[in-house]
Amino acid sequence: MISTSTPAVEVHLTAAELDASLARDVAEGLGRRPRQLPPKWLYDEVGSRLFDDITRLPEYYPTRAERAILAAHSGEIAEVSGAATLVELGSGTSEKTRLLLDALDRAGTLECFVGFDVAEATLRDALAELRERYPRVRLGGVVGDFERHLEHLPRLPRRMVAFLGGTIGNLERAPRRNFLETLAAQLEVGDWLLLGTDLVKDVDRLVAAYDDAAGVTAAFERNVLAVVNRNLEADFDLSCFEYVARWDEVQRHVAMGLRSRGAQRVRIGRLGLTLDLDDGEEIATETSAKFTTEQVAAELTEAGFALVRTWLDPAGDFAVHLAARLEL
Repeated sequence: MISTSTPAVEVHLTAAELDASLARDVAEGLGRRPRQLPPKWLYDEVGSRLFDDITRLPEYYPTRAERAILAAHSGEIAEVSGAATLVELGSGTSEKTRLLLDALDRAGTLECFVGFDVAEATLRDALAELRERYPRVRLGGVVGDFERHLEHLPRLPRRMVAFLGGTIGNLERAPRRNFLETLAAQLEVGDWLLLGTDLVKDVDRLVAAYDDAAGVTAAFERNVLAVVNRNLEADFDLSCFEYVARWDEVQRHVAMGLRSRGAQRVRIGRLGLTLDLDDGEEIATETSAKFTTEQVAAELTEAGFALVRTWLDPAGDFAVHLAARLEL
């Protein structure tokens, strides 16, 4: 699977499986109240482009903060971990990960890189670019869903799994615990987890990061309805939904969704499903949990990891944690 020539990619999530998964999630999530759609369906080609725009918005601090941490501390991360293999979950274009690859390369330990993503085309393009930059590094990829296919992580020397961008915040408490425990079960003593988490802070700043003045996030969230329209023959009118984002103090997350402007009927042809939405009824699209460093340490320990180092950006907005797999 791992090659120094053309990177090999293992596909564990085909287009047909993705299509069936979307149909199942829409039928289950929209066929009940409260209605919801999983956030993974936000990231089609249009959604991915909009999210890339979001990361450059003045209100959206997480990407800049995490990049600052990696730029300042990637050498220390490489030194402490001594990792020979870097595995990136949700790798996308692997842009930020190049800071880690460069640091591991300078340290003389880097042997392999494995990208793990649901989008096969994006993964193959990223690996092709990395092939040019790191000709001596063995490269490979896994197309899969990190909530379903972690057992396909390759068994390679001294692995460090990077799960960056605060993406773990999209998982609520029970799924998050299951994800961390499943990941720990796939790793060996001597392997590492590098985890990016957004931190609790001023509520106005938190909400603004997910409800920008230019309306880019609103377009991003509404686009999930276009995904359903295109793939499942639905007739959502995107103009009939307004975007909402609010802070939930109890759950300590930003909750995002789409609110119906007036009562409306929506048909989803491929599912034979008709939705009658009340005026003001919402469809939940995602949550983004915020953490304290103490909470992260506790959740990692509970899952079978030992927190070794935590780095914060200068403003204290975001954290990157390095944790070692414990011997059970």
